[in-house]
Amino acid sequence: MRVVIGEDEALLRQGLALLLQQDGFDVVAAAADGADLEAAVDAHEPDLVITDIRMPPSFTDEGLAAAVRIRRRRPSMPVVVLSQHVQRRYAEELVRDGGAGVGYLLKQRIADVRTFTADLRRVVRGGTALDPDVVEIMVARARMLGGGVEALTPRQREVLALMAQGRSNAAIAAELGLSEKAIVQHTSNIYDMLGLAVHADDHRRVLAVIHYLTH
Repeated sequence: MRVVIGEDEALLRQGLALLLQQDGFDVVAAAADGADLEAAVDAHEPDLVITDIRMPPSFTDEGLAAAVRIRRRRPSMPVVVLSQHVQRRYAEELVRDGGAGVGYLLKQRIADVRTFTADLRRVVRGGTALDPDVVEIMVARARMLGGGVEALTPRQREVLALMAQGRSNAAIAAELGLSEKAIVQHTSNIYDMLGLAVHADDHRRVLAVIHYLTH
């Protein structure tokens, strides 16, 4: 699996590359700013792009802007952005097009290498990986604005949050200590209460949930 990394801090860039290489990823290029990141993607056509949100010259959202431009030119290119802090607006901008293969993760999640690399592989397969803290903010905002989330039970909100992170029914069941049958029933009730179409495909249901939470 060929990867291009965007990270301006040399130590973090090298550390991330080493971590990925040890887990079987092939890091073909590492860029220190948005322009070099886009050039590296054009040159190498990787299987995955991983980039920090804040990059030179202003250290605001250059990495995210580069990721969005990459996705516009290559809608099927899997992209994961990393952030030091939760920014709901950034997550919404990344997933706004409803395309497959996107992730928004906080940098501290990298410490859990197994989960982090599993999230990356899910994105490469066309899935979605949203940080739990980002999803929590999205759900809280949706509850505040109304529209159905506030009517869900606490358990249903737990299931909804895990769905939005990109978890499968089996993973949600394991996380909550419930049977898969119970999770199927919860998801069915959530779809009904939020007015979402039922999709058998895990990724499509995640996109439906994210669309609801971001609109």
